[in-house]
Amino acid sequence: MRHNLNYKNIIMIIPKFLNPTDSFHSELRKRVNDYFEKAKTIKTGNFKLYSKALIIMLSFVAIYIHLVFFSKPMLNTGGFLNITLLIIECLVLGALTSAIGFNIMHDGAHGSFSSKKWVNDMAGLSLNMLGANVFMWKTKHNIVHHTFTNIAEVDDDIDARPFLRLCESQKKYKIHKYQHIYFLAAYSLLYIYWILFTDYKKYFTGKVGEMPIKKMKLSEHISFWSFKLLHIALFAVLPIYMIGFTPWLIGFLVYGAFAGIVLSLVFQLAHTVQETSFPTQDLVTGKVEDEWAVHQLKTTANFATKSKFWNWFTGGLNFQVEHHLFPNISHVHYPALSAIVSNVCKEFNVPYLVHKKTRYALASHIAHLKDMGTR
Repeated sequence: MRHNLNYKNIIMIIPKFLNPTDSFHSELRKRVNDYFEKAKTIKTGNFKLYSKALIIMLSFVAIYIHLVFFSKPMLNTGGFLNITLLIIECLVLGALTSAIGFNIMHDGAHGSFSSKKWVNDMAGLSLNMLGANVFMWKTKHNIVHHTFTNIAEVDDDIDARPFLRLCESQKKYKIHKYQHIYFLAAYSLLYIYWILFTDYKKYFTGKVGEMPIKKMKLSEHISFWSFKLLHIALFAVLPIYMIGFTPWLIGFLVYGAFAGIVLSLVFQLAHTVQETSFPTQDLVTGKVEDEWAVHQLKTTANFATKSKFWNWFTGGLNFQVEHHLFPNISHVHYPALSAIVSNVCKEFNVPYLVHKKTRYALASHIAHLKDMGTR
């Protein structure tokens, strides 16, 4: 029997996961809870996280101050070395922007940075200081992405159209044949596009993709516009006043492009690689083929889990599997939890996807892009 469903009908169906048929998820939760009881520690952040957050924030402020208030003499003097150093500073500022998102905002918005709600709220507001909005992000990420991971037309995080085709169910254009070549250029637009367009689109449409956003309180409206104006003042008006329009524009584009590339790659290496799946829902019932926990393990992959640098810099998002299964646990605990999760997966014959090296994950992502561009 054929069903005459138009595009809007399809994307408005909320996916429904199968009810658990065994104790896989409950066994995962039990063993993780047992770990915290034996370790006699809380599931939120600790001194390691707080000291790292302080280092990242102070570094960001120091470089921002130098670029805005003390770079004019270097610009006036000119010369290859001075310009190169300033560009490097802009790149580092972009990396630190990503690090704030990964380590401070991310845990805060998930309620895992601290056991105190007000501390989590403050950590989450670091995103507002960087030009985006934590209220919009929580809907897009905490609710939609974490629930409906890699389900096309629902998970807004895999919608990079028209530039990229990330799964088979998305429409293919001729340009996608080359997406494995130009993908970094597309990723460079993410952060700038996010703070200048997508937040406003969500605000005025009241939707993340086709998923409605809960009604905003007056305080949330005020926060949205206040921080947007503050960001424009700090990252556009003040720098233009201090160093001039052209130097600001070049610096801002370098900064924003690098932040976009770093943010994009960390996400893509976790979800859009050859090994992850992109489940589809039944167009009538909305049902998908797995229970929620198994769905997360099929659509998510870890990378470079033995790397101290990547674990430090990405806020444990290289342990994306553990994060998706236990988003309310701070990333400082993910290395310990990975052994537990992998063991339970083996026992229940559930896939546990991991690339040992970052370069392996990147190669898999590029291969996936090439495949999606030609299939």
